[in-house]
Amino acid sequence: MPELPEMENYRTLLSKQILDIPITGVTVNREKSINTDVDTFEKHLLGATVVYLERRGKHLIFHLNTGGRLVLHLMLGGLLYLGTEEQRPNRTVQIELDFSGVKLYFIGLRLGYLHLLTAKETEEALSDLGPDPLDHRMTLEKFTARLKGRRGILKTTLVNQQIFSGIGNCYSDEIAYIAGFTPGSKVQNIVQSPEKVEKLYHATQSVLREATAEGGYIEMPLMEGDTLTGGFDHQCRVYDREGEESPSGGKIVRVELAGKKAFYCPVQQHDA
Repeated sequence: MPELPEMENYRTLLSKQILDIPITGVTVNREKSINTDVDTFEKHLLGATVVYLERRGKHLIFHLNTGGRLVLHLMLGGLLYLGTEEQRPNRTVQIELDFSGVKLYFIGLRLGYLHLLTAKETEEALSDLGPDPLDHRMTLEKFTARLKGRRGILKTTLVNQQIFSGIGNCYSDEIAYIAGFTPGSKVQNIVQSPEKVEKLYHATQSVLREATAEGGYIEMPLMEGDTLTGGFDHQCRVYDREGEESPSGGKIVRVELAGKKAFYCPVQQHDA
């Protein structure tokens, strides 16, 4: 599932390509991927332009010149591709938006969606999201405050979108590795130690910034000539690398925690 770095990468690249270009065509191949009937969806989008792209957690928000919003959540397996019909990848496309000859393809929206909302509806829909870990206002003090009083394990805490938005299975494991804690560490034990909280804070910041700078882990490029997207895929230290050797020299282990897979290195990581 695309997480904060992947969606931020999409936001950055698309902002250079589609802003202020009229939408001249709309194709909906799967009506369940939108929240209105197809005619209404097309009517609101045809002739409109995207004036601003915003990311909130794992969501991408297309701000339209009409005042409306397109709220995208790719969920599991979702991808974006920007190009011509000839460049289009051989994948199932649920929605196409034609930006005057260049199309944005929404791929793999089996669980994901692209909803047309008003500004107010957008705020209501995303009101439960916790703060962005990379927001400049996310100081160590505010990070600590988000964790105070929490109980449970580190893995499920990091992926809880109401605590921090944007972290999923991949980066929760990578953060735990850098911090030196097992994914099953008790959050209440971490919170009791200011030094441990600080380690977790800096690990969260460094992992997410590094992954964002490297284009995240999605393998398929956004468009022709895109050499950035997916650059972090081969830099993951532990995620999805069961049985391999970690940078710390230990054999990476996979475990199941609260129904989620987690990967860690027993040499580098210990219970908090």
